[in-house]
Amino acid sequence: MTAEHSPLSLSTVLVTGGSGGLASKILELFSQRGCKRLHSIDIRQPSHLLHGVTYHLGDLTDVDAMRQIFHEVKPDVVIHTASPRFDTPNHIMYKVNVEGTKNLVQIAQESGAHSFVYTSSASVISDGKTDLENADESYPVILGDQQPEYYTHTKALAETYVLLQNHRSEGTSPQFLTCAIRPSGIFGVGDLVLLPGMLDAYFRGQTKVQIGNNKNLFDFTENTNVAYSHYLAAAALVTCQNSLPGDDAKVDGEAFFITNDEPIYFWDFTRLVWGYAGDTTRPEQVQVMSRTWALLLAALLEWIFWAFRLGEAPLTRTKVRLSCMTRA
Repeated sequence: MTAEHSPLSLSTVLVTGGSGGLASKILELFSQRGCKRLHSIDIRQPSHLLHGVTYHLGDLTDVDAMRQIFHEVKPDVVIHTASPRFDTPNHIMYKVNVEGTKNLVQIAQESGAHSFVYTSSASVISDGKTDLENADESYPVILGDQQPEYYTHTKALAETYVLLQNHRSEGTSPQFLTCAIRPSGIFGVGDLVLLPGMLDAYFRGQTKVQIGNNKNLFDFTENTNVAYSHYLAAAALVTCQNSLPGDDAKVDGEAFFITNDEPIYFWDFTRLVWGYAGDTTRPEQVQVMSRTWALLLAALLEWIFWAFRLGEAPLTRTKVRLSCMTRA
């Protein structure tokens, strides 16, 4: 799809969380694909401003500020990537991921937007303990008491709301099309979560320890591929404004998993990252800790760090589960 023939070339696109690594990739790709009217909202300015992008400062939980920006920009398409980190306090996660998303959807509709793409998470179908092999979009979303990770719970709530707001035009009712992208294990240039976490372990000298037997495949996704999935989703929704496809080719109201389609053993990927950083640990030097013992140790560390207000523990039960689960 060339820039000249892109359905987005005439659209005004607004991306939330524009200072983040993924959103920056999305803005860059949309610009390369011929989108001339690009806007970004974030609570902070990015360290590097992209040419052709108009940046707006704002807190997406501030309804009045969001309404002012939306009515000024009048976006046709909204790409909602903004989200706090998974270790943010629960009340903030709920306020941003759930209440903030609801506000954005409502304000987007008020301002005349017709397409809304939400960045969800592949974890919304995971209960944190069951391996996922060849999982697809037919799997149910896991919420509430069945979902051990509060961050994922809030992402699932937001995704569910966004998809429920999808509606094709009926009579005089304006059309508002939505979809959700579920990326798995995002990494790449500008990544502020996955690679920094792995490199932190490297710089702490922890490369000789492995949790679990490394028989668990994991889907990691390079952030350029994730950005491209957002572009394709937005382009499909815009195209649908003129000609709605049948159910077999339906994009609106749907959620889509995005991966590199190259699952890799979790610790193989981790050691690949460490190797590029300069690690020379040999296989025979690696000490393997069982998942059970690692969970006990993580629980103890979490309690100690909570009791003495030391911040986040270096090892958490969430990290242990993720490093031992099959998610492919």
